[in-house]
Amino acid sequence: MPRITAERREAKRAEIVAAARRCFARDGFHQTSMPDIAAEAGVSAGAPYRYFISKEEIILAIAGDAFRLIFEPVERLAESADAPSVAELVAAALGTISGETVQDAAGHEVAVEELLRCVVQTWAEVLRNDEVRGPAAEGFEKVRATIADALRRGRAAGTVPAAMDPDRAARVVMGLLHGLLLQRVAFGLTDTAGFADDLHGGLIL
Repeated sequence: MPRITAERREAKRAEIVAAARRCFARDGFHQTSMPDIAAEAGVSAGAPYRYFISKEEIILAIAGDAFRLIFEPVERLAESADAPSVAELVAAALGTISGETVQDAAGHEVAVEELLRCVVQTWAEVLRNDEVRGPAAEGFEKVRATIADALRRGRAAGTVPAAMDPDRAARVVMGLLHGLLLQRVAFGLTDTAGFADDLHGGLIL
């Protein structure tokens, strides 16, 4: 039997992740079994284990994708802009969660609704699963520190109030992003463009 190519293996792995994401978004992490994922992907019950050690590894892969897609635009702006404001940093993430689809690292289209539902469930996993908590805490701190550095530049340039503490303000930005994400999933907040306008207009910050 010919050996599977790296490209084919990656494609099959992506198919299983996409199937798991659909299952998790629909039924939840703990109501979904590996056989459920296999059935959703249209493969044999044992096939997912050729690509992932466990369901938890799939959860980690999806969580990593989700947080990267949401916070990467914020990090890009924080690193590239000379002096971004709080409103601009929040708006950068709103652009991602307001669309119907986004692209993952492999260039595949991913439904935003599926991704965000998985993000909300991941927060619960942070409380009970050290394998999830470690990367989540590391990722949070990395984004927070990048935002804080950007706000320091903004304070020096006058785009951020001089009295604003950059480290505390960075946590405010993260809190807004997490809160808006939760409202988008749980309560159907879809007017993210309007929220961004309020931010830029100074109605909130």
